[in-house]
Amino acid sequence: MTTVDGIIVSAGIAFGQALTIRSNIHPLDLSVIPANKVELEKDKLLRAVNNLISYLLRCQGCLTGQCDNFQLIEADIALLEDSEMHQELYQHIGEYRVSASVAVDRIFKKQAREMAQLEDPYLANRSNDILGLAKRLNSALHGHLQWDLSSLEHDTILLADDLTPAEFAILPFEHIKGIVLESGGLTSHTAILARTAGIPALLNCSFTEHEQVKDGTEVILDAIDGRLIIAPTPHMHQALTSKRDEEIARHLALEKFKPLAAKTQDGHCVKLMANIGSLNDISKINDVGAQGVGLFRTEFILMYSSSMPDEKQQYQIYCDALHGIDNQVLTIRTFDIGADKDIPWLGLQNEDNPALGLRGIRYSLSQPESFLIQVKAILRAANHGSIRLMFPMVCQVEELEQVNQLIEQAKVQLQQQGKPFGQLQIGIVVETPASVLNLPSMLPLIDFVSIGTNDLTQYTLAADRTNPQLAKNYPPLSPAVIQLIRLTIEQCKSAGISVSLCGEIGSNPAMLPLLVGLGVDEISINPTNLLEVKATLVQGNYQAFVKHAKYVSQLSKINDVSRAIASYNKY
Repeated sequence: MTTVDGIIVSAGIAFGQALTIRSNIHPLDLSVIPANKVELEKDKLLRAVNNLISYLLRCQGCLTGQCDNFQLIEADIALLEDSEMHQELYQHIGEYRVSASVAVDRIFKKQAREMAQLEDPYLANRSNDILGLAKRLNSALHGHLQWDLSSLEHDTILLADDLTPAEFAILPFEHIKGIVLESGGLTSHTAILARTAGIPALLNCSFTEHEQVKDGTEVILDAIDGRLIIAPTPHMHQALTSKRDEEIARHLALEKFKPLAAKTQDGHCVKLMANIGSLNDISKINDVGAQGVGLFRTEFILMYSSSMPDEKQQYQIYCDALHGIDNQVLTIRTFDIGADKDIPWLGLQNEDNPALGLRGIRYSLSQPESFLIQVKAILRAANHGSIRLMFPMVCQVEELEQVNQLIEQAKVQLQQQGKPFGQLQIGIVVETPASVLNLPSMLPLIDFVSIGTNDLTQYTLAADRTNPQLAKNYPPLSPAVIQLIRLTIEQCKSAGISVSLCGEIGSNPAMLPLLVGLGVDEISINPTNLLEVKATLVQGNYQAFVKHAKYVSQLSKINDVSRAIASYNKY
């Protein structure tokens, strides 16, 4: 039995067989092949193409014809079946006497360059898909088809170096019972997706450094104590089975808090909202009794699309979300594109420091036509219910003034088109120290503020939130971040502006006394954690929370903060 520690990102205990999936990057061998090997390379290429097509067809069979992923796979299959492409590859192998892998690398890159130069933006962005297909084909040439999970029959614990949101979206969760990643941080988007899905997950778990886990090996993912157990003993299996049953019973016990009002024992009310990334999350909100949506991450709409959704498509999505939450408040964040959220078809230029580059509201302001489409769709949806609209990464009042001008422009366009629209509450996501310090100039222009602690921590501590080497020494909550949260709340209260928090620390019940004690009016939480947070709230005392927050705010060391939060008396 081997035990490997990791960082808990989504709590729970899962049993299953190990399945390791890695991003396979095979070095190209540029040496000239013997003339008598040319035909063998062509045969090898044809077999790889056919194997990849078969794999894509199996994946496609799991999707509906209207799904964007279905159409993207269809385009990949069409390229792989293109006889002219086959001939070009065969010719390159024969003429230059190179391996099939080299031919694929060169010809597909040439195709991608030609595609990128087309005027049609959708077709131009298709160049990234071609490069991705080349990578998959080269993996097939080496006998490995990535992400072929179609044949899973047993409960499985997926072990991977990392997963993108797109890869996460197509996982067969009827068989995938837990996820263990070697990389990633607590606030990475894969982490957020795992929490929202309610699947046990560990990050920063170096399982390959200790032992090469063979596929099919029995493993237990203990995302309560933060460990992966490889080949557990019968005694360990029995102990963790009992522990899992206790956790299930605990979650069932939380159900009693669902109908209760979200207020402390001494009558202090706090709104408990939900974070969502897609319409699929709506049912989870209703299951836990959230008081609306405090954060709708609209960029996930783009991650599951092959082009920019038009106004009508976005309008329908926002209306569906309103309808799904019975017309409770829906807080929509405009597209937060850039940094670690890569959307290949957008064709964004590579940046030396993407987290400090064209992201969030900066990207939206650089693409005013796309921004207007989103704003017009949201304005129209606001005619059917209560919508708050907030903008990510606003650091200075000039950005907010530009945003307000574009909102007014959107209203004029809708009036001219005879399309009815509603009124919006306007807010910003406070995510940088500059935003906190510039709040006095921005508060007169907005109706509410939401604190995004994920990025606020990253930019305050200058520590990449996805870097596992920094996770321990630069945690989600530190003295500097607490002071910025406190300052934000004080400034908002003085201006009569409500303040919410939508960062991942809000989903941690242990953080609730501190946040409420500091004065947060509303917390937006991952649905799977909401009842546990609510239990802490309704069993607590507001005056005790205030006393706790005052004490923690005076601490100057990270370890002291962590100990104070962990040792707080949960009633």
